[in-house]
Parts: sequence; structure tokens; C-alpha cells
Amino acid sequence: MSESAETVLLGHGSGGQMMKRIIDDVFYEAFGTPELLAGNDAGVAALAPTGRVALSTDSFVVTPHFFPGGDIGRLAVCGTVNDVATSGARVRYLSCGFILEEGFPLADLRRICASMAEAAREAGVSIITGDTKVVERGGADGLYINTAGVGEVPPGVELSGAACRPGDVILLSGTLGDHGIAIMSQREGLGFGTTIQSDAAPLNHLISAVLAAAPHTRCFRDPTRGGLASTLNEFAQASNVSIEIDEEAVPVADAVRGACEMLGYDVFQVANEGKMVAVVPAEEADAALAAMRDAPYGARAARIGRVSEPHEGAHAQVRVRTAWGSTRVLDMLVGEQLPRIC
Repeated sequence: MSESAETVLLGHGSGGQMMKRIIDDVFYEAFGTPELLAGNDAGVAALAPTGRVALSTDSFVVTPHFFPGGDIGRLAVCGTVNDVATSGARVRYLSCGFILEEGFPLADLRRICASMAEAAREAGVSIITGDTKVVERGGADGLYINTAGVGEVPPGVELSGAACRPGDVILLSGTLGDHGIAIMSQREGLGFGTTIQSDAAPLNHLISAVLAAAPHTRCFRDPTRGGLASTLNEFAQASNVSIEIDEEAVPVADAVRGACEMLGYDVFQVANEGKMVAVVPAEEADAALAAMRDAPYGARAARIGRVSEPHEGAHAQVRVRTAWGSTRVLDMLVGEQLPRIC
């Protein structure tokens, strides 16, 4: 490309030669799957004849675009892979749509696409179709990314947040709050004595391992915006049960805990992008926990609580048992704790 084309120009969204050039030189170069290289308006995907597919889509507007432990591209792939995988599906294919702002550096776009390609390889998925639009300066804060994912749901797998039962065990795949605090520290220039890394990671292989070890798992959910608090409250309300969490059992990195105390955040409400919550029957909990710990990104997995009947006279709710033996109600996040987190 010429020197004048080292940033995104409005012509890159024109449908003409400039658009073809950015598609060929940036997107095809980074992703390069056979389905994408065919150049058709739709990527044709081969799915096993199970009769069921899982489909999810998400949009990513995080700022800054690059942060410790990842970037908007890695986040886009991992976030959608994880959403599809929570259904128990084998994630196969992704699409990606880019809304680019005029003047966005092509070097940054190449770096983001390379990160997306690497995350897709790690997850074992293919990016098979996409779209590019360019808007005027000031219209998209650099870039936004939309991804959609599809996967095959194996016969007999029926996962739902409405399936939790009293006696079930709550598992968490690792430390809370890493992503939210990493974004906050980068955005605000805060120093915490150590670099806090985003936990953005594809967890489809971890979910598959848990399902193999605990085939009667009730549900999975990645505690992104609203954190663990929102996820558990969604489960409690959908299943009409109460959930009690042991605060001391929940893994939190010391740096993240200190940052939350300094900023006045409840770590249970801070966003995560590489953690998974699982609800499993008590008799399968040990096997599920062992599978989590053996899987990539699950080394610090823990048993953090259990499901019970709603307290007498109370609605379904989530409670936290503190280190002092008291309990407190854990509500969903009200409002926006930290905007543009994903």
C-alpha cells in the first residue's frame, strides 16, 4: 500500500478497489480460511447432522484497544467462543464485522487481526465470513468489532440457567476481576505495584473437559459485565433457588483485591473475560473440579458455593458468607460500574 493508505480511508469502505485491497492485504492475510478466501457473500459451513446448532453474536467497543493481556481482537474472538460454548456446543465457525473510523492506523488493524487469528487457532475455530464498513472521523472511536459464532450441540446435552437444583455445587474456573481491573488501570493510568493482566481466553476446551467428567452439569456462564454477582442472580431467578457463596473460597489475585479495595469496587461485580461458572450436581462436583484444574486456564478453579431452597419468606437470592461467619445479600450490579469494558 502507498504511504497515503497507512491509515483507514473512507474509500476502504467503498466497495471498490480500495476496499478489495484492505480485504486482501489485511483480512485475508490474517485469517485466510478456505471458506473466507472463496470470496463469497456467505461462508459455507459443514455441520454434523445433530439437528441442533448454537448461535451467538456480540459487539466489542472496549477502550483502550490494547491492554495488558490482550486487545479488542482477542476479546472479540474469546467472548463469542465462550458464549457459544456455554451451551455445550462444539464451537466451529465465527464471522467478524469491522466498523472502522477514517484515520485508524492500518498497523493497529493488522495487529488486532493477527491477535484474532491467534485466538481462533487456540480455540480451534475458523473465521469464515466478515464485513467491513468505514465511517467518518469521530464516528467509531477507532474501530468496533462484531463477531458471531456457531457450533454443534451434541445429542443429549441440555444446559440451562433454569436447571439449577438445591444441593448443586457452584464451581469457578479461576480468579475474579482480572479483566475489569486491567482495563481500569490502563485507561486511568493507575499503578498497583504490579501489572494486572486481562484474563481474556477461549474456554471451550475447558467446558468440554468438564462435560466429559460431569455429564449432568446443569449450566455454564461466563461472568462478564456485572461479574459473578449478575451471573449467580440470573441463575437464582431462573431456577427459583437461593445460592450461597463462601467468600473465602473465591479465588482473587492479591493485586486485584487491593485495587478493588482502593477503588471501592465489589470484586464480585467486576467483569471477567476468561472465567467460567459451572453448576454441577454434588455427586459430580469433584470430577468436574478436577477436570477444570487440568484444563487450560483452569489451574485456580475452586468450589465456591452451593444451591439451596429459597429462605423462608424470601425470594430467590444470592448470599455471601463472609470470613466472620455473617452473611450479606449479593445483588446484581446497578448501573454501569465501568463502561466500554468489552
